[in-house]
Amino acid sequence: MKLNERSLAFYATCDAPADNEGFLYKKGGRHAAYHRRWFVLRGNMLFYFEDAASREPVGVIILEGCTVELVEAAEEFAFAVRFAGARARTYVLAAESQAAMEGWVKALSRASFDYLRLVVRELERQLEAVRSGGAAPPRRPRALPPKENGCAVWSAEPAAAAAPAGATPGSRPGPEPPPLPPRRRASAPNGPLDSASFAQLHEWRCSGHVPKEDLNIPGA
Repeated sequence: MKLNERSLAFYATCDAPADNEGFLYKKGGRHAAYHRRWFVLRGNMLFYFEDAASREPVGVIILEGCTVELVEAAEEFAFAVRFAGARARTYVLAAESQAAMEGWVKALSRASFDYLRLVVRELERQLEAVRSGGAAPPRRPRALPPKENGCAVWSAEPAAAAAPAGATPGSRPGPEPPPLPPRRRASAPNGPLDSASFAQLHEWRCSGHVPKEDLNIPGA
């Protein structure tokens, strides 16, 4: 694949979020001096600039077929990006803190397509193990809960086995109400008041006379 400077510069400075970015000290190829550069990691490409405001990268490192390892160097928090081969170049970098060094080593170690290929293979192996093991299918979502005042109300309590008699749908469980008092049974028409006419009732009311049978006085 051919890479041109314009496409690399556009990719290095595009608005998409970078995988990692920050200042690192880069050791020169021919000289032992370290230069502070602004590094931007995008995919498997590590760009470095003169400073954070630069719009054109000074160089790029393709992170394929390499290893990232800690090294002892003049600068503290140093690590190296080492490529296989007798004539391959080794890039020695140094971070400004222990946390920054660990973050860069982790990000660079996961940037290559070789690492992604290993991750995909491991996920495929796990998926095949799940399929061969006859795992249970995913549970179906429960029915929608009842609504109160237009809002759904979820409850972590298990549903009751059976709703009590007379309960309204959607009512919440609570203490059982006291039993209703027994109804008063209508008396049979066996007294004079029950069989008297309106005129007789009016006459008895005006005279104050009530038959003894309706007073329910024992022994009367």
